[in-house]
Amino acid sequence: MNKDELKNKLTDEQYRVTQEAATEAPFTGKYDDFYEDGIYVDVVSGEPLFSSTDKYDAGCGWPSFTKPIDKQAVKNNLDLSHGMIREEVLSNQAESHLGHVFPDGPADKGGVRFCINSAALKFIPVTELSEAGYSDYEVLFKK
Repeated sequence: MNKDELKNKLTDEQYRVTQEAATEAPFTGKYDDFYEDGIYVDVVSGEPLFSSTDKYDAGCGWPSFTKPIDKQAVKNNLDLSHGMIREEVLSNQAESHLGHVFPDGPADKGGVRFCINSAALKFIPVTELSEAGYSDYEVLFKK
């Protein structure tokens, strides 16, 4: 998808976050304080990225996850912007900027925190996984 197509598909904030590596203001994203069962996909490509089973409240103002839905779903890049040294998180297929990963997550869950912008995500409720083409992920919610 070219830049013009993306600008037509995405909101201004979604475009700035995913294509220009912007960061939404803390505590403003729709998924920060959101805990329904389902998966989070890349707003650009629809690629599955995170599961609600790995989401937790880190108190940072952005959706936080202990791991991606699959190790191949995301990739990391060194980010030296804003005078900081961080690891940027990108979706693997569309290379959308998602957020950053930090080494301060729950120790019993691997010790990392994927701090992700809501604007980069689309939520698919567990009850809609099959009809949306994500039936392979229903197993994550079987008890």
